[in-house]
Amino acid sequence: MGRGAGRIPLRGGGCLGAAREPPQDNPRPRSVLTDGQPSLEYGAPCRIGPHALAHLSDPRNGGCWQAMVEPSGVQPVPPPLMTSEPGSFAEATIIRRKPQIVEDVLRDNDYPPEIVDALRALSEEVLTGEIQPLAEPAPDRAEWDAQWCRYAGLTWRNVPWYFAEAFFYRRLLEAVRYFQPGIWQGHDPFAAQKRRQIEGPGGAVTLAAELIPLLPKDPAGAARALIYASLWGNRVDLSNREVLAGAALEAGHPEDVLIDDSAEIVDFLRREPHGRIDFINDNAGPEAAFDLLLTDLILEQGWAQRVRMHLKAYPFFVSDAMVKDVRELITRLEGATQTRDAADRLAGWLQSGTLELRDHPFWTSAYAFDEMPADLRRELGAADLVILKGDANYRRLLGDRHWPFTASLEEITAYFPAPYAVLRTLKAEILVGLSESQVQLLRSAEADWLINGRRGIIQLVVPPPR
Repeated sequence: MGRGAGRIPLRGGGCLGAAREPPQDNPRPRSVLTDGQPSLEYGAPCRIGPHALAHLSDPRNGGCWQAMVEPSGVQPVPPPLMTSEPGSFAEATIIRRKPQIVEDVLRDNDYPPEIVDALRALSEEVLTGEIQPLAEPAPDRAEWDAQWCRYAGLTWRNVPWYFAEAFFYRRLLEAVRYFQPGIWQGHDPFAAQKRRQIEGPGGAVTLAAELIPLLPKDPAGAARALIYASLWGNRVDLSNREVLAGAALEAGHPEDVLIDDSAEIVDFLRREPHGRIDFINDNAGPEAAFDLLLTDLILEQGWAQRVRMHLKAYPFFVSDAMVKDVRELITRLEGATQTRDAADRLAGWLQSGTLELRDHPFWTSAYAFDEMPADLRRELGAADLVILKGDANYRRLLGDRHWPFTASLEEITAYFPAPYAVLRTLKAEILVGLSESQVQLLRSAEADWLINGRRGIIQLVVPPPR
């Protein structure tokens, strides 16, 4: 492509054309003005939301799109969490966690030499090289090229953290030939790890079977217990299972739930019959099992006519649940005595369409939630409540940015199309909605309180009628 070709006006709310490779002599796109509108030269177009605007104008992100300005009425947007922040958890995940994920994939799969070499090359690139684009054709190639163009010429250790993580998993799938014709097409590189989360003494089936007899008999108490179980996911072990299932849930470790709207969520569910409750799911394994048990309770009590689960379209973040994983889990739950009744109901609801399992390319993209495509916004907007699970989804909800701990979740996420509840265990240096006294107490208690997985939030956001 010649210099000056492919100049594309950037206007909010859409991806304006096909992705383009930046020319070799000028790998980073630069902003220009065309008829008073910010435009991008040499790069691919991008979806623009309030978080994206601040990101594109951030000089730490390559100095691109300096003409971008914040839309009126949006509070100042802080910078994103970067992999370049010394001593940060973001930096540590790139330096240590991502190479280890490659080693785990190599251990669990009998790949041929060419795939082994591709995985080793990816691991080395993450540690020492510039971020390379996708090389092979795939259904999502254009979208990822559009994302990659923002960071062309930068290293993995100098980009926004969420992009680095999301693109790493997409590059890993390319390395294992997930989308290419052949025997490895569609093979989940994380299947063995997910299987271990389902089977065995600490797996999803065992934990769900042991939890069911401990649930309170009244539906409201059972719902609240299942919300706690769904929050903690893999933390539900022998040491705290009875606490989660007890009627007096606050008798456990209330200081670990920094924001607790569990009672309000149950009241919302019971207030009136709802048309549809949606889950934006996170992990497979125990967490998915508890999500399913909560779904079973919601449908059995008639609190909603339907439940829709939004799942990943392809392997992502190692343990994220895909449609196939949830279907397999329901089958496994049918095989255990304690979970058989619930699993049989779930299988029936799945067959009738009362329980829907959906995937969408957005869930495995590097976009923040305020950049959600219109079709998905409409779909979520039709739900009476969206239950948003997990750390990565929370990060995307907030644009993975350094918001003040005391900032308002409601104000930041005013763009979200439906009432929603967040169930999140803290595993990243991002959090809002606390009081100043809470922040001071937590800082004095533990240096790693944001990332050690000991604390969580259960937060309900119901916007006022428009």
